[in-house]
Amino acid sequence: MPEKVALLIGTRKGAFIAESDAAREKWDIRGPFCETWPINHIAADPVTGAIYGAGGNEWFGPAVWKSDDLGRTWTHSSAGLAYAEGEEPIKAAWSVSAKNGHLYCGVQPAGLFESFDHGQTWSHVKGLREHPSQPHWTPGAGGLILHSLVRHPDDPDRLWVAISAAGVFYTADGGKTWEARNRGTRADFFPEGQNYPEFGQCVHCLVMAPGEPDLLYQQNHCGMYRSENGGETWISIEAGLPSTFGFPAAVHPRDPDTLFLLPLNGDSAGRFVPDGEAAVWRTRDRGRTWTDLRNGLPQDNAYFGVLRQAMATDRLEPAGVYFGTSGGALFASNDEGDSWSLVSEHLPGISSVETLVVKA
Repeated sequence: MPEKVALLIGTRKGAFIAESDAAREKWDIRGPFCETWPINHIAADPVTGAIYGAGGNEWFGPAVWKSDDLGRTWTHSSAGLAYAEGEEPIKAAWSVSAKNGHLYCGVQPAGLFESFDHGQTWSHVKGLREHPSQPHWTPGAGGLILHSLVRHPDDPDRLWVAISAAGVFYTADGGKTWEARNRGTRADFFPEGQNYPEFGQCVHCLVMAPGEPDLLYQQNHCGMYRSENGGETWISIEAGLPSTFGFPAAVHPRDPDTLFLLPLNGDSAGRFVPDGEAAVWRTRDRGRTWTDLRNGLPQDNAYFGVLRQAMATDRLEPAGVYFGTSGGALFASNDEGDSWSLVSEHLPGISSVETLVVKA
């Protein structure tokens, strides 16, 4: 049966879904959904096909939206999505990961919740905020947020999370206990001589390579890194890139050596693509060398940024690569980044892009 690709797009004014056939040359866009709430991240359950959107703000409060029919209808729940009385209230849900009805949700201020009933009710995974470093976590420019949720594909008790600005944390017991995994990653904003702390790094994105659960890639406020031992140690792979700064990273769906990045020009230089010339950078050898991919991307006056969850790949052959900009433009490649096309240029500011491949 033919397949189609759905791009799940979180924006500042609701969620959108772009759909195409397997050729991925023409796209139809539906939305906005979720009553135009700010949706920080939207992703699908690969087993059930349900779509979940994490969102909210200080006015709406946090909630996770759900659709069981590819976005035609939606419900949302915040039941249990709160800290104990007396703690700082949760401002928004920031990330969501679903697998066969078991969900994780990262929130602001940074913490982790889970649901065992397809997102109807939530419970606090208290062990993370009981880590002794928690009183020292500090917000990045976007706030103190838990934005990356990386599950082990075979062991449900193993999970990596990334917090800005606190670092990467890992659990092997389903969230009861956690350890910081930041050895080798810099924190240039710390005083001289304290640039490699145990925790406190400003991680921007954390992803896992396909087929190798201990191979992780990390885009950091202060560099690009690879770990081949589940984050126990990290090595820099930023040589050859135009900047040490950026937000999104996306892995190839089948090749663990291939990774896509979209570097920005620096934390205090505008946070846009270097020289106003857009490029996605690709490595085929785990970050040892990099190639800039520009065909079809704007090369004049392109002063946009791309946020940490706004780049994704699909599982078709060849793999598709997608990213959305802070200005609401959505770009797509159906040939692993060799060429690009503009899907839409006037969406609200894009917070996240994920993919879902379904039967047509």
